[in-house]
Amino acid sequence: MIRFANSEYLYLLWLVPILAGLFWFTFKKQNNILEKFAGTKLKEILFPLRSKLKSWLKFGLTLFAIVLIIVALANPQVGTKIEEVKQIGIEVYILLDVSRSMGAEDIKPSRLEKAKFEIAKLIQKLQGDKIGLIVFAGQAYVQFPLTSDYAAANLFLNAVDFNSVPQPGTAIGPALDLALKSFRYDDNTKKTIVVITDGEDHEGNIDAALDEAKSKDVSIYTIGFGSSAGVPIPVYDDSGVQRGYKKDNQGNIVLTKLDEAILKTISEKTNGKYYRGTNTEDELEAIYNDLAKIQQSEYGTKRITEYEDRFYYFLIPAIMILVCEFFITSNKSKWLAKFEKIVKVKQ
Repeated sequence: MIRFANSEYLYLLWLVPILAGLFWFTFKKQNNILEKFAGTKLKEILFPLRSKLKSWLKFGLTLFAIVLIIVALANPQVGTKIEEVKQIGIEVYILLDVSRSMGAEDIKPSRLEKAKFEIAKLIQKLQGDKIGLIVFAGQAYVQFPLTSDYAAANLFLNAVDFNSVPQPGTAIGPALDLALKSFRYDDNTKKTIVVITDGEDHEGNIDAALDEAKSKDVSIYTIGFGSSAGVPIPVYDDSGVQRGYKKDNQGNIVLTKLDEAILKTISEKTNGKYYRGTNTEDELEAIYNDLAKIQQSEYGTKRITEYEDRFYYFLIPAIMILVCEFFITSNKSKWLAKFEKIVKVKQ
């Protein structure tokens, strides 16, 4: 099996006929000028050593070397063997709170930005595991489903902000329900949910979701971001300038408080763990260490072809041809002179 690692370079092959055409046009034009200036007989007297065949030979060698270099740049590869690799891992759904209370800055730079940073670091560490992201506030939505394409996962994570869910609130229950429905239970893969929130003003029936998670052997880890004492929620304008703090209908500044009790209950009932979010610690790294201890299950196989580079098969001959072309003179040689005489006689 052959493929090109950098196939876009093959488009440069369009230069070959263009260069050939330019050379032919230039060569023809020079000959016409010499014919007008000196005539055929005088031209042979003025330029006795000039060889048309060598000019074409030198150009042909250069053009062939260019073709070889272009193919070398495309890096042809040969598949040496095909093997089936087992894919093992666990399935993790991260539930991220994007309600306005996550904009509080008791966790720097804000609760939401710190959470996104930790999720990005977790994605970098996962190997073979499938990860999905659900964002929630008053409602819950799948930002991206379970996937092992970590590059795509990072792209969707970067797009998350407070506008990802327009409905206000913190609907932990519906988010858990959505995650549980999004898992496929027709395999033996271990399934885990990680909830990142301040746990405040939860909505929905959490107990029903916890019972379902327990019955399906889904562990739930929780990370609580925020202060138990309560902090204000800053309000910024479109240019990023702070204009004050969020207020209620009576004009009082709203304080957002971390509800650790509900988060501890969620984890304890589902054989998970609760972690308190801080400015300095990476709570998701601790969770990753716990996940690494879970016995991973095979969830499929994929065929992998090992390829080896073969660009040097083209680059080395190209270099040798260019070296040879450099040492070939444009003057007539004895054997070429005899060949040109034979051609003229036949004509």
